This record gives sequence, structure tokens and C-alpha cells, in this order.
Amino acid sequence: MPMAPPSSLLISCFLILTITTHLTPSHALFLTLVNNCKYTVWPGIQPNAGHPVLAGGGFVLNPFTHLSIPVPDTHWSGRVWARTGCTYAAGNRFTCASGDCGGRLQCAGAGGSAPATLAQFDMHHGNADFSSYSVSLVDGFNVPMTVTPHEGKGVCPVVGCRSDLLATCPPVLHHRVPAVHGPVVACKSGCEAFHSDELCCRNHFNNAQTCKPSVYSTFFKHACPATFTFAHDTPSLTHECSSPRELKVIFCH
Repeated sequence: MPMAPPSSLLISCFLILTITTHLTPSHALFLTLVNNCKYTVWPGIQPNAGHPVLAGGGFVLNPFTHLSIPVPDTHWSGRVWARTGCTYAAGNRFTCASGDCGGRLQCAGAGGSAPATLAQFDMHHGNADFSSYSVSLVDGFNVPMTVTPHEGKGVCPVVGCRSDLLATCPPVLHHRVPAVHGPVVACKSGCEAFHSDELCCRNHFNNAQTCKPSVYSTFFKHACPATFTFAHDTPSLTHECSSPRELKVIFCH
């Protein structure tokens, strides 16, 4: 008859099992940012109010590299965008030609300046562990971007804008750095270009009945139909994917 293991061994095994179980998340989810562009981008990540900042809120991502970031195993929502043309200016101040977040490498909760392509997320909510995601051109465009979920169930399409709209951006929407004579680094929204209540869907125009597509939002919609292009665009463009293992943001997909 085999001898029973000593009680100290049983206790050790129990503690290891308990610690391992405690440290293993019930559902590991990663937000992976991939730079397929031929140039460096500096991703920015801004959480919505009450949610933690991921990866310091910003970092450098060289061409053809990626970074996977663990998402909290609770509800997290926020947005991701790319900054371009970033340099250290006088006084060691960090500035970007597009998407700048207040002159810092790590945005630390700050948002990016328009125009910029945005990916928006709402992860881990509801009984089926849904992750909602979308790509928005409401604030304009600076870099092609898609969101690709992996291993999810339900409605999990690839969404976003693969076209480089800088080449076709209407001149009235050009965002140049330096201003006027510099290269086109982003494409403004109608709101950013003209600041009218109608184009910005403000005041009287801030509802689904009066906020309508414009010639400028239609330019973005024709080029990239699987994106939001004005404030009250089709709600069905937000998708709910159940239990994905990874949400991959790809710049220049």
C-alpha cells in the first residue's frame, strides 16, 4: 500500500493550485496594434472616463512591428489612433504632425487632435463577454486602419478603412504641416474644416433627424463604407463580438 504524502506536500500543492487559479484570468483578451505602414507611427490610447490607461497611453511602433497589450479582465472602453510625423522639438517637447496628444509621447489619458482615424472599443460587457468595436472618420483621417477580431463568436467582421485617403482628399479638407505649403498629413472632416453647427451636428443639428450626411462625410463613406463618417451615422456599424481572444488594430492594412 503506497504511503500517503506528507501533509506539508499537500499544503504546498494546494497553495500552488490556488495561486495559479487566482492569477489566470477567466478570459484573456489582448489588444494588438500592428504597424504595416512603411513609416513609423506613434499609437495613442485613450480610455473613457473611469477606465485605466493602457501602455501609458502611447508609444512608438516602427514599420512592420506590433505590440500586444493585455486588456483588463473587466469592462474597458476607449479609443486608439495613430500619430504621424512625430519629433522632439526645442526644449525636448514631443510633437506630432497628426494626432498629437498635448506634446507628449505617452498620452496618459489625453485624446489626440483632429484630424485622425479612430478605432473605438467597448470590451467585456454583458453576460456573453461582448466586445464592441468600430472605426470612425467623424474626426477626419490620417492613416488607413482596420480592426480584426480573432476567435470570437457571433458578429465579428473586419471593419475600417484600407484606402489611403490622403491622395484623394479634397483640397478644402487638406491638413498640411507646416500650414499652407507643407505636405498633406491628414484629411479634415467637414466639421474641422468649416466649424459650422450643421457639419458638426451641434445645437439644433444634434439629433438623428437633423444631423445628416454632407458632401464631405459622403466622400469618406464612399471610400470606406465600413466606418462612421458623421455623428449620427448608422448605429449598426458597431459590432458585438462574443469572447474574442484578440482585437487587432492594423495601421495600413
